[in-house]
Amino acid sequence: MTGSPVWAGVDVGKEHHWVCVVDASGAVLLSRRFDNDEAAITTVIAEVDAFGEQVSWTVDLTTVYATLLLTVLAGAGETVRYLSGRSVWQASTVYRGGEAKTDAKDARVIADQSRMRSDLPVLHPDDDLIRELQMLTGHRTDLVADRTRTINRLRQQLIAICPGLERVAQISSDRGWAVLLARYQRPKAIRRTGVTRLTATLAAAGVRNAETIAQAAVTAAKAQTVRLPGEDIAAELVAELARGVIDLDARVHAADAEIEARFRRHPLAEAIVSLPGMGFRLGAEFLSAVGDPALIGSADQLAAWAGLAPRPKDSGKRTGRLHTPQRYSRRLRRVMYMSALTAARCDPVSRAYHQRKRAEGKRPIQATICLARRRVNVLYALIRDNRTWQPNAPVTAVAA
Repeated sequence: MTGSPVWAGVDVGKEHHWVCVVDASGAVLLSRRFDNDEAAITTVIAEVDAFGEQVSWTVDLTTVYATLLLTVLAGAGETVRYLSGRSVWQASTVYRGGEAKTDAKDARVIADQSRMRSDLPVLHPDDDLIRELQMLTGHRTDLVADRTRTINRLRQQLIAICPGLERVAQISSDRGWAVLLARYQRPKAIRRTGVTRLTATLAAAGVRNAETIAQAAVTAAKAQTVRLPGEDIAAELVAELARGVIDLDARVHAADAEIEARFRRHPLAEAIVSLPGMGFRLGAEFLSAVGDPALIGSADQLAAWAGLAPRPKDSGKRTGRLHTPQRYSRRLRRVMYMSALTAARCDPVSRAYHQRKRAEGKRPIQATICLARRRVNVLYALIRDNRTWQPNAPVTAVAA
């Protein structure tokens, strides 16, 4: 069988993958599981290469789960193509093997689709920058989630000391409150310190609206003269949690600096952030979600990937009904939605379009989704041509 072309499809997993190899007639030559381990991957590559000199590899994921696999394949000089998970799911309905989804069935579908299709994009193993952005944006997301949990716990403990102080403290949006609560927690201590000394302390720590925070804190403290049970322990916990919030703020800021520095090195960075509402953070999230922008075949494909291309849901005499597809990148959808939400506030053209959709009777979320779908066309054109957005440029120059 040496010299005959074969196609290897890999269903990527976290701990292990499943490979299926088919020949030119679609017959299965190999189907087995292998660990996500360098030695196991190398062994599988040797087994597959034994079936023919012309081997075409295809994977269904390009996330961190596939990093080791793609790296070893690239090191072995193998060409790897990409078939999206959505395409695998759609194609699997016409293959035998029961209705149940299995790794073996998905790997066979990937291999067979690769055999029949010539339009699958080739993956390039030079995306260290994308991998770094994926790790950094994921790390930042974790930090923000930790910060939210810490603030919620801080508020819970602050209620045990002074409910009035908890009501006025804007901990989530104003760093100054965390600075204050790291030093002063009890109403008595805040009253005794007074507005003037609190203001000076906060100002020395770099808090901008120090006097406003000090005034609100003292006012809330004066409204409560009784001491609540367990105040001492609650105060210690509040101080510890407040210091935790300050530390997490610094770590999020450091992560933002690293994300921006790496994002700006991408050749498409300026084109992406030129779109109103798309800052460096959302731009980095966009690149992290799509990976290689060369994988985007059209504006319609990008819209479907982001869940912004409704699918028909006709039934009987009811036609024209649409619904959100079940399979799409929620991360990519969030990027497009949040950027549209920002653009509707800061960009006159986007705001006018959003208002027009609202006048047509659409709810705010629906109008924002319509705007996000429209912006997909623009963003795709900017990426395709590697040019920056111009307010008066036509939006219609988009390849299907």
